[in-house]
Amino acid sequence: MPSLDTFKLPAGSAPVACVDIGGTKVAVNIVDEHGVRGKLAEPTATTGKPDALGLQIIRLIGQSCAQAGVPVAHIARVGVASCGPFVLCQGLVELAAPNICGGQAGPARGLPNDWKTALLEAPLRAAFPQVRVENDGIGALEAERRWGALQADGVPMAHCAYVTWSTGIGTGLCVDGHVLRGKNGNAGHAGHTFVVSNDDALCGCGNVGDVESLVAGNAIARRFAPQGYPDAATLFVAAYAGDTRATAIIDDLCEVMGRMLYDLIATLDVQRISIGGSVYWHHRDYLLPRLRAVVRGKLPPLTDGCELVSAGLGERVGDFGALALVA
Repeated sequence: MPSLDTFKLPAGSAPVACVDIGGTKVAVNIVDEHGVRGKLAEPTATTGKPDALGLQIIRLIGQSCAQAGVPVAHIARVGVASCGPFVLCQGLVELAAPNICGGQAGPARGLPNDWKTALLEAPLRAAFPQVRVENDGIGALEAERRWGALQADGVPMAHCAYVTWSTGIGTGLCVDGHVLRGKNGNAGHAGHTFVVSNDDALCGCGNVGDVESLVAGNAIARRFAPQGYPDAATLFVAAYAGDTRATAIIDDLCEVMGRMLYDLIATLDVQRISIGGSVYWHHRDYLLPRLRAVVRGKLPPLTDGCELVSAGLGERVGDFGALALVA
């Protein structure tokens, strides 16, 4: 696994800012010829006006520059890998992310705002000369193809996908060597597909019973707290200790996630899927065999030629994802 701590841009390169936006936190790094510096992270802004997130990122970049000893005016490019979906307003990305924008599912979701979208690209372009915003699944996919598990003999794979199992569920997709983006940059939102019948799990997007509402990190907390598992960590600790009810719950989660992975394989005919994200990564040795078991044997002409593997960039895939957009 490459080390972000030793990564450097070529000598003479202008510094860049790398931003990773998740439903739980925002992380910022400054990268230049001296390496990766000034890392900061804090909870994602979900209160105030719809431009609160954009202003938070501008502030964090300024603080990161100060910590790294880099003048803000020297930042040549800003790469933003963000959870989605995206909405385009006059060609600029706004976020309609279910874990950030409370106006998507309404008060029942419990988010402290009524935003339909969060302004992102417009305030950043007003502050910096070059800004590239991509879905974080695409950023992670590009990073995994350049530096991680989605390459063969050092060559990026032409038919592959990255999947994150974290606060939300996201993917990045590549077919025939082309990264798929779609009309608004939303290609790959498999977390908002339906693979089972369920009418009691509300997703932040307003769907009831989609993949994210059933298995995402925040969904585990909402669904199973009444059964004594207030978060994903508690659920897995119980399973490791031999709690058969916790084990059965995790098996059901893997059935849902495994079906989504199978659907990606059947639809896209990929040769490898790498999996990351906090829920998966911290329990990968437990989850990967179960996910493989769900997929194995289903339409062998497709599934026999596809590997499920852990992300080669590990817990740093989000940081590398933002870097891949500007480096």
